[in-house]
Amino acid sequence: MSPLCILLIEDNPTIARQTGDFLQSHGWQLDFAHNGQLGTELALQNQYDLVLLDLNLPDMDGLEVCQQIKRDAPVNIPVLMLTARDAFADKVQGFSTGADDYLCKPFDLRELALRCQALARRNKLHQSRQLCIGELKIDQRQRSAARNGQSLQLTTIGFDILWLLAQAYPQPVSRSTLIHSIWGAEPPESDALKSHIYSLRRTLDRGHNSPMLKTLNNVGYRLTSEGGSDLGHA
Repeated sequence: MSPLCILLIEDNPTIARQTGDFLQSHGWQLDFAHNGQLGTELALQNQYDLVLLDLNLPDMDGLEVCQQIKRDAPVNIPVLMLTARDAFADKVQGFSTGADDYLCKPFDLRELALRCQALARRNKLHQSRQLCIGELKIDQRQRSAARNGQSLQLTTIGFDILWLLAQAYPQPVSRSTLIHSIWGAEPPESDALKSHIYSLRRTLDRGHNSPMLKTLNNVGYRLTSEGGSDLGHA
C-alpha cells in the first residue's frame, strides 16, 4: 500500500505529537488540526486517506465534525474516532453519525496503525459517492440505485441498507450492525429489519436470474455480483 495521507484532529498537544510521530515513522504524511473548525475546513479542502478525530474538541463536538465531513466532502473519507467515551451508547452514537471505526483512549499506537491501514484499504473500493458492483450502480448523493440500467424504487431505509451492504462489499454485514446503523440505540420492537430485507430483496432481484442479496445464516447479509443460491432466508 502506498503511504497514507492522514488528517489528525486532536486538541491535546501531547497526544497529537505522540500519535503523529508514531504514524509518521511509517512514512505516512500527517496534517494536524487543534479544533473542529480547522479540522472540518482541512478535510473539505484536501484529499486524505482517512481522518483521525477526537470527540472532545474545544469549539465543536466531534460528532458534529464527523457529520459535516461525511455530508459535505466530495468523496467518502473514512473517519476513525478517538475518544475516552467508552460506553456502548457512545459508540452507537458515533457510528450513527457516520464514523467508520471507533477506538477508545488510551489505545495502543500499533493497533491504531493497523486500523488506519485497514480503513484505507477498504476505502479504495469506495473513492466516490457512486459505487458499482456488477450490474448494480448506486449514487449516494442522489440516493438512487439501478440494476442493469433499470431504476430501483427503494424506500428510505431500503436504500440505507443497500448502501451499507455496498460499502462493506464483498464482506457481509451483521444484523446487529445494520440495526444499530439504521435505528441507533432505540431499534423497533418488531423484527423490522427482516421486513426491510425482504422488500429490498424483491426490488433488487425481481426479474433477474442471479440474486445479488444473500443471507448468511448466523452471520448477516452481503451483496454478490455473481449468481448462486442463497445460503438462507431473510
